[in-house]
Amino acid sequence: MTDKQYNDRSNLANSVSGVLVVDKPVGMTSHDVVQQVRAGTHIRRAGHTGTLDPRASGVLVVLIGPAVRLSEYVSTSDKRYQAVLRFGVTTSTYDTEGEITSRAPVDISYEELEETLNTFVGEFEQTPPIYSAIKVGGRKAYDYARDGETVELEPRLITVHSIELLDWDPPEAVIDIHCSSGTYIRSLASDLGQKLGCGATLVGLRRTRNGQFGLRDAVSLSKLQDAFNNGDWYKYLIPAAEALSDWHTVVLTYEQVDAVRHGHRVPAAEVVEVGLWGRAISEEGELVALIEYDAEANEWQPRKVFFN
Repeated sequence: MTDKQYNDRSNLANSVSGVLVVDKPVGMTSHDVVQQVRAGTHIRRAGHTGTLDPRASGVLVVLIGPAVRLSEYVSTSDKRYQAVLRFGVTTSTYDTEGEITSRAPVDISYEELEETLNTFVGEFEQTPPIYSAIKVGGRKAYDYARDGETVELEPRLITVHSIELLDWDPPEAVIDIHCSSGTYIRSLASDLGQKLGCGATLVGLRRTRNGQFGLRDAVSLSKLQDAFNNGDWYKYLIPAAEALSDWHTVVLTYEQVDAVRHGHRVPAAEVVEVGLWGRAISEEGELVALIEYDAEANEWQPRKVFFN
């Protein structure tokens, strides 16, 4: 590599910021995808905003460059999935990866299944599966499980906004789930099967939405790799501001952009909710900062500044 090529790559790594929405294929870990993105973009500063199991496919949001600082906000966004559940069988992992632990006959009507699904809509506590990456005492839960050790996992408060039964071809059902971050679809399948008295396990999972991004925004990994090879991968890069497009938005003038980048407050054009956070963008749509409303002063206070 020549000095010019090295400098070009360094400049790119320091200036590029945005989102790549990848349609993760079955068989790869989320970390594998991030590694491929790092190698293809030559930008080390990259990370995903929500793990998908290797057997799952679909929307994986990868933040690039300074946009990785948005991870804590994007990762807590709602998710949407299409899941395939098989009734009449349970496994140690709540999916097809584990050993079969029970079998039972399936005698469920469409109406009964739909009615039972609706009982899972709302806010409730869910216990994560023992085969999960949740850490207990510094170790991941699945490490305990693989060693044959018992570990107690604390229930988590989750919200299921909606569940729709898309298809019922006994013993398998296809369902659409809109839920809060941190919801385990494997646990949902297990709990549903238990409630119906025949057991159930997850046999297929596809994430169709993560926060503001859906499958329409996603690019297949093969297409993305071709773009890496051709050097035009940036055509798939989504502006960082789009990751928070549901936030209150303040468009800054050129002078205000300079002020905010130096940590100065800017006057609010309207009165909003006390303590509200918003995104400050330039007239060109570039994310400048995350800002908090100060009601007493009627000003916006920069809290996290980008592109200094």
